[in-house]
Amino acid sequence: MNLPNRLTVSRFALTGLFWVAAFTPFPGNRTWALLLFGLASLTDFLDGKIARERRLITAFGTLMDPLADKILTCSAFIAFIELKQIEAWMVAVIVGRELAITGLRLLAASKNVVLAAERLGKHKTISQITTILATLLAMSYPQWGSLGQALFSWPVMGRPWIDTFATASQWLAVALTLYSGAAYLWRNRHLYLQDM
Repeated sequence: MNLPNRLTVSRFALTGLFWVAAFTPFPGNRTWALLLFGLASLTDFLDGKIARERRLITAFGTLMDPLADKILTCSAFIAFIELKQIEAWMVAVIVGRELAITGLRLLAASKNVVLAAERLGKHKTISQITTILATLLAMSYPQWGSLGQALFSWPVMGRPWIDTFATASQWLAVALTLYSGAAYLWRNRHLYLQDM
């Protein structure tokens, strides 16, 4: 197994450790959740970059990399429902979009068509990761004592600025997720309309 594929597989393990940190009460658990998610996001960036630069692209990586990404981000959003950090309907939109696009890609693959990622989808992914990191920061900074208060608690709109930013980024992520998913389904409608 080459290095990019090892990084991809490590993302599954890091997702599990993220869940343990998010839901197990121990000192600094939310900070650990933030660090683990950040590390997992870094492996997402590195595996693709290394695979392209060293020409190590494999069928395994092509299949598992986007799957690992979706499991990581969807797991974080689902965890936020239980942790009361996001509205459930927002997560339903995000997870529903990911399942719909995955289904479309599987349908395309069954017809020997490869659907490449698009720029709008990449912006969507960046907005989702930003949202998760901002939400985790908002959850973890109270564990940092006076440093956390100094960095993250000054008010914007009557709330700590990181809370306001996290809420705004959640709305932006949902909007981009909806728009990018609808645009992708519309552009590739010939794949599913011909089977109806």
